[in-house]
Amino acid sequence: MVRPLPSQFNLPTYTWKTHVLPSASVARSTLRQRRPKVAIFKPRWGAFFRTPLEEHLRKRGVTTLVFSGCNFPNCPRTSIYEASERDFRLVLARDAVSGLYERGERELANIGVRLMDADAILAALRAARAPAAR
Repeated sequence: MVRPLPSQFNLPTYTWKTHVLPSASVARSTLRQRRPKVAIFKPRWGAFFRTPLEEHLRKRGVTTLVFSGCNFPNCPRTSIYEASERDFRLVLARDAVSGLYERGERELANIGVRLMDADAILAALRAARAPAAR
């Protein structure tokens, strides 16, 4: 079930498009500035297992997911594989995930995951949002 979090949690607004926090200081300031819209409880390592996440993303027309997180061998990797099985386009912010190793990077590249640094992801997002030059 998708439920808004109570305001006392003071967590960042989670945008389903893409939101990457490149540094701890940016993360702290972002946490102070935004309120949550949606929080989805996940009972296991994968974000899609017995959750309404896929339905939530599809209703909003989301086609690309950017992953970051801690302990790559568990939650991030599981969620990435689950997203791949659902035909989302995938990007991993390699410098924003802990426990990532070379073989894991190769395996992700082999299933079509784009590996990028957070700064490159942010630059790509900014470029995509910039008005077209006339």
